[in-house]
Amino acid sequence: MLLSKFPRISLAHLPTPLEHLSRLSDYLGGPQIFIKRDDCTGLGTGGNKTRKLEFLVADALEKGADVLITQGAVQSNHARQTAAAACKVGMTCELIFEKRVRDADELYKSSGNVFLDRIFGANIQEVDKGTDMDVAMHDLAEELRIQGKIPYIIPGGGSNSIGALGYIDCALEFLMQSKSRNIVFNQVIHATGSAGTQAGLVVGIRASNANIPLLGIGVNASKKDQEEKVFRLAKDTAEYIGAPNAVLREHIVANCDYVGSGYGVPTKKMNEAVLLLARLEGLLFDPVYSGKALAGMIDLIQQDKFDKDEN
Repeated sequence: MLLSKFPRISLAHLPTPLEHLSRLSDYLGGPQIFIKRDDCTGLGTGGNKTRKLEFLVADALEKGADVLITQGAVQSNHARQTAAAACKVGMTCELIFEKRVRDADELYKSSGNVFLDRIFGANIQEVDKGTDMDVAMHDLAEELRIQGKIPYIIPGGGSNSIGALGYIDCALEFLMQSKSRNIVFNQVIHATGSAGTQAGLVVGIRASNANIPLLGIGVNASKKDQEEKVFRLAKDTAEYIGAPNAVLREHIVANCDYVGSGYGVPTKKMNEAVLLLARLEGLLFDPVYSGKALAGMIDLIQQDKFDKDEN
């Protein structure tokens, strides 16, 4: 299973490190916990979407596009990395933000990723929560075509069959690292939202016959909705690479018990988990995605859902 037939450009610092979190592992009394440092991808301060953008932006360039359009929540990490990628290849970037977080103050709307988006020169528009974001992007694309532009639409989170190739590649990278270090992994746990990361990982692992279980900790949708969304994309992605039977429905598992009161809304367990990791390992997780996944993983470990001698 080769990805070389798909257009790709280099945007990320790869391979990202695979680190042993010895102090967190000891604190919890096992299992042994490792982290795949996809915060170290580099582009626009890094993050997991850069892997997807290597394939998406390459496809845009091949189609002659000069504008990237994408969407997300106001503080979207994906939007920030897309804006940086546009700079890297000489395109402009249009961002559509859904006001997804309730009672957001003015600082939330202008600081952090939004501030960085503006540094990268992106044009930003906000729409109300519940807006059909796909329609909003297609409408904007039509306006740009009338102006003589050639837009390329990237779905939220970069999550389509092209973007998911980035996490097939990540799965292959992870498997090579584990083999070179002679580590047998029993479980992979990650945040799952727009579905592209989980879909790509499960296709990469299953198509490689590695059969390592994956658990996505949900950050937004219900378990049923999240699993169905991931399965649809995983099936499409497997067919796209020519491995149509690689993924079964039973391979897609999400735990959505740690969303709390909504997307982007902090929870007590998330706050505790992020603080614990920072003080034990000097690592900073974000409150929307990795923080909630970390909280879920720690809680499941404390419920003895994993054997103490697992990795």
